[in-house]
Amino acid sequence: EVQLVESGGGLVQPGGSLRLSCVASGFTFGSYDMGWVRQAPGEGFEWISAINSDGSSTVYAGSVKGRFTISRDNAKNTLYLQMNSLKPEDTAVYYCATATIRNGAPDFGEYDHWGQGTQVTVSS
Repeated sequence: EVQLVESGGGLVQPGGSLRLSCVASGFTFGSYDMGWVRQAPGEGFEWISAINSDGSSTVYAGSVKGRFTISRDNAKNTLYLQMNSLKPEDTAVYYCATATIRNGAPDFGEYDHWGQGTQVTVSS
């Protein structure tokens, strides 16, 4: 079956960095756009970033642009999110998911493949 497994979350101080990974299996990873979505405590889902199937194009939400970098390694079936200059407001559960990028923004509902999430806590 389709499986997406996130890792790399944890507790970090403001200004610090984390690198999230998402290992995919059960589908042709290199044929799908992919992205990251987060849910802060008591909040709804917010898309963070997405990358097209071959990794040649990326999009970012304004809240993370310039601080986060999305990438992928199709040979390893793995999606990454490098998170720098972290802020307390970045505290959330982070999910990877299949996506469809249209008009500069990702749609995560078309294929509905999501990971279990990894917790990121930014606090001093």
